[in-house]
Amino acid sequence: MGASSRTDEELLVAGDSDSFDVFYRRWVKPLLGFFVRRTGDAELAADLTAETFAAALAVRGRYRLERGAASSWLFGIAANKLAFAQRRGYAERRARRRLGMERIELGDENLARIERLGESVVASALVERLPAEQRHAITAHVLDDRSYGDIALELNTSETVVRKRVSRGLAAVRQRMGARR
Repeated sequence: MGASSRTDEELLVAGDSDSFDVFYRRWVKPLLGFFVRRTGDAELAADLTAETFAAALAVRGRYRLERGAASSWLFGIAANKLAFAQRRGYAERRARRRLGMERIELGDENLARIERLGESVVASALVERLPAEQRHAITAHVLDDRSYGDIALELNTSETVVRKRVSRGLAAVRQRMGARR
């Protein structure tokens, strides 16, 4: 039986990248819609979608069928990402204003590239090629769901430095994703 004819639950427990890719493709648009409806912000929705799939990929081995549907598991991760984003949003806006940094607005083409960040094999390979500081910051923040403050304490640096590392690393991955297409 091909991966595309398997249930969501079968795709998650399979553990291979092709199965996760099929799961991702099934759920990327509904998940993006979930975030757009709740945030009203396409850029934030795209970021949260990428973060959710990155986290799901990292912890898919913990999924248990007896706990419920794979879609419920995925949207549970999404709800946690959304709650965390709402908590950190105020602090990030203040920091941007204090530093005089403008928010980057993304067009449809860039949003499509961000969606593709959830493609496990390509995104993982691109993240692995980042400088160690950026790779560590992205892994700690996106995959391990750690706060910027927590990471900054660990690295004995400022939250602003950690934010820049995450931002620059994700920008580099986006750029490389665009160059590959």
